[in-house]
Amino acid sequence: MSAILKVENLNVTLHHRRASKKLVENVSFEVRPGECLGILGESGSGKSMTVKSVLGLLDKNFQVSGSAIFDGQDLLKESKEELRRLRGSRITMVLQNPMTCFDPLYRIGNQMAETFATHTSWNAQEIRTHSLEILEQMRIRNGEEVLEKYPHQLSGGMLQRIMIGIAMALQPELLIADEPTTAIDAITQYEILEEFIRIKKQKNTAMLFITHDLGAISRVADRILVMNSGHVVDSGSFDHILKHADDPYTRMLVEKRSAVMQRYRQILHGKEESSHA
Repeated sequence: MSAILKVENLNVTLHHRRASKKLVENVSFEVRPGECLGILGESGSGKSMTVKSVLGLLDKNFQVSGSAIFDGQDLLKESKEELRRLRGSRITMVLQNPMTCFDPLYRIGNQMAETFATHTSWNAQEIRTHSLEILEQMRIRNGEEVLEKYPHQLSGGMLQRIMIGIAMALQPELLIADEPTTAIDAITQYEILEEFIRIKKQKNTAMLFITHDLGAISRVADRILVMNSGHVVDSGSFDHILKHADDPYTRMLVEKRSAVMQRYRQILHGKEESSHA
């Protein structure tokens, strides 16, 4: 199956006054329908910058070169209007902090309705019906009540599930999730990851999953791309990244995750021993 998105030799340079700094250099990757490509890296690695440049979300101070072919279209050559149209229909995003994605002054139902009125041909009744169906699919109870609530009245995890539901209701060919589990607690992280796994199994949507969390990416990604300082330093399956990585930065990420899990097991084992004392 051919790639729905193929990025080749992507470069991003920031021009500020008389200085220039290359933020992303010669990045290449592709993702196919029904596949999840994970992009792993710490803050400043260039992972989010890469995706923003592909989607035309950077301002005029950034120079972007290379190619990003989405179903035959080079996104780097498209107009802002065409990119805006694609971002609301064939390409959708789930962002890091769901609270910032909703207007605090408007009810959830109104904001869902505005999105669907802009990007679909549904009438008012169809929008209401689909909105309730989305909440049900995302395992959110009391849908009628939720549609009448304001964002601050809902938990971060619930808002994130609504964001995922809205994104998938538009039936995108590519779903981009940028640090979708960072701003929520561990239990809710598990639930959100389960939603992405369910989407991958039930839909034929291509996914880009961007995160610094090796544990999260291991659960949803078919392949992993590791970025550091704007470069791709490693790529492959989770097994390759975990056991056979040659790159020092990649090994550092694996060792850091392993140390956290070892500490967690020690604490858990200690609690189990104390409970039997």
